[in-house]
Amino acid sequence: MHRRIQKLSNLLANQIAAGEVVGRPVSVVKELIENSLDAGANKIELDIEQGGMRSIQVRDNGSGIHPDDLVLALSRHTTSKIKKLDDLEIINTLGFRGEALASISSVSRLLLTSAMANSTGWQVQVEGIEQALKSSPAAHPQGTTVEVRDLFFNTPARKKFLCSEETEFKHIDELVKRIAISAFTVNFTLKHNKKLVRQYRAAQSDVECEQRIKSLCGSHFTENALKIESAISGLKLTGWIVLPTFARAQPDLQYFYVNGRIVRDKLVSHAVRQAYYDVLYGGRHPAFVLFLEIAPNQVDVNVHPTKHEVRFRESRLVHDFICRSIEDALAHLRPGQCREAIPTVNMKTGEIAMPTTSRLDQLSAKLLEKDTSLYRPQQQSLPFRMQEQMTAYHHLSVNSASPENLNNQQVDMTTPPLGFALAQLHTIFILAENSEGLVLVDMHAAHERVLYEQLKKNFSERTLVSQPLLIPLTMKLSEQEIDRLENHKQVFHQLGLHIERISQESLVIREAPEILGDSPIEQLLRDIASDLIEHENSTRIEECIDHWLATMACHAAVRAQRKLSILEMNALLRAMENTEHSSQCNHGRPTWKQFSVAELDQFFLRGQ
Repeated sequence: MHRRIQKLSNLLANQIAAGEVVGRPVSVVKELIENSLDAGANKIELDIEQGGMRSIQVRDNGSGIHPDDLVLALSRHTTSKIKKLDDLEIINTLGFRGEALASISSVSRLLLTSAMANSTGWQVQVEGIEQALKSSPAAHPQGTTVEVRDLFFNTPARKKFLCSEETEFKHIDELVKRIAISAFTVNFTLKHNKKLVRQYRAAQSDVECEQRIKSLCGSHFTENALKIESAISGLKLTGWIVLPTFARAQPDLQYFYVNGRIVRDKLVSHAVRQAYYDVLYGGRHPAFVLFLEIAPNQVDVNVHPTKHEVRFRESRLVHDFICRSIEDALAHLRPGQCREAIPTVNMKTGEIAMPTTSRLDQLSAKLLEKDTSLYRPQQQSLPFRMQEQMTAYHHLSVNSASPENLNNQQVDMTTPPLGFALAQLHTIFILAENSEGLVLVDMHAAHERVLYEQLKKNFSERTLVSQPLLIPLTMKLSEQEIDRLENHKQVFHQLGLHIERISQESLVIREAPEILGDSPIEQLLRDIASDLIEHENSTRIEECIDHWLATMACHAAVRAQRKLSILEMNALLRAMENTEHSSQCNHGRPTWKQFSVAELDQFFLRGQ
């Protein structure tokens, strides 16, 4: 049957657009809040009824809408935020398409009231049908109020797909929370069925901002988070990342913003996962609140109807910047260092590495060879063993290879972060005392991380050794996969993997890194090709090599049931203090735990 082409009515066009913009009540709330923020509001009040299905009211104190523009604001693709095509390349606002109000009004009964500074208010009403709109005077302070009632009243087929009132409101509550995290200077009030549910007061100082993060993400997040700040030309990353030992079972506490806009981007998720891959346990997920600032012309926010996804012009640069910033923040943290600002690694104390069991014995012997005067009590308030350990530790950190320095240097009696060993518990754990209280260390997990980081460092300082395959491996791949692999041929060569294209859809592998051993190289290359297509980046080879190094470290680390001397235990504690990621073993498990004196007092009911 032949059908003629016809133009859709404005109502039908708006309802089709509403299908993209308005999926449920939370979609309406998102669009209205973003309009309020774009208007410069610092106070936004939300009044929700029946999960937003009956009524949604958003009131702000922004700049308001000119009376002559009220009717126009409800038409499709009308906006004050862009005027010409070039403006789409430098979008500085959350909204810009000018379709939100038109789409919302096509599936609801909408009342729009607004007033500019030093002027009277005006309002316009529409009920989801084509009609000639007229504005009328209405009392209203400076700002705008949008009331949306009976959502989907004229599209019952879509209304039946909504969830319960409780579920719909939970989505709205979560959205307000996400927006409040980024809009620190805005006061938010959220009511449901006339009852006050949330009130997020505007934050100006750093302390107030962190207090808002605590109220939104919980004290557990803030107590175990690192504050991060990193920048290169044109890119800046700030926010908080949680310690690996406090990762979550679900990715439910992950907030990422690009120029203040909430995004859920695959590239960003991949970068964060890659930064954490070496320190997370099992299937755990990191928690974070991160803000990326980038030049507007370097990011395209107009790639998704709901604007949840973005596209970066230099995606590889952004990916590597995010990944490296988080990696460095996690790596540079040492036991006892402040988490409020990422510290710089200080290696002036000298290297006290412990790569093998024999090194433990060597350190023990060196200490025993020193002048016995080192172990004489210096302060009567400290136990004799603690004094001798502190003296020996600080002399050793000055110069363990120069005995004369031990007699000339003044001893600093401050306690190192992990303290000094007291004993072994069941030949599995090390008990140590520091200035805060008791430290419990899993000696195998700790030694495993120390060895692993040392192996990675040694391995990175020499060229990868490749070996010719006895029988060259020929692979069949798609043309796109081989194109991507061939574009990174030089990188593979540096990693010791020599590939050569022999046809449009096949290649041959002639040499492979010696350390990969019997690893399934064919599957490895297929996974790399998939990564390059999806993310324009792959770390499969590095991860495979790291897996081998981790295995070697695990087998070489001291085992449970091995008795260590006090000096051997202290050597391990000092090595941990100078090792990256020393708070987790290679499998992401914690290596040590601090018990403060206050916690012990509380447990034993002291002073009560």
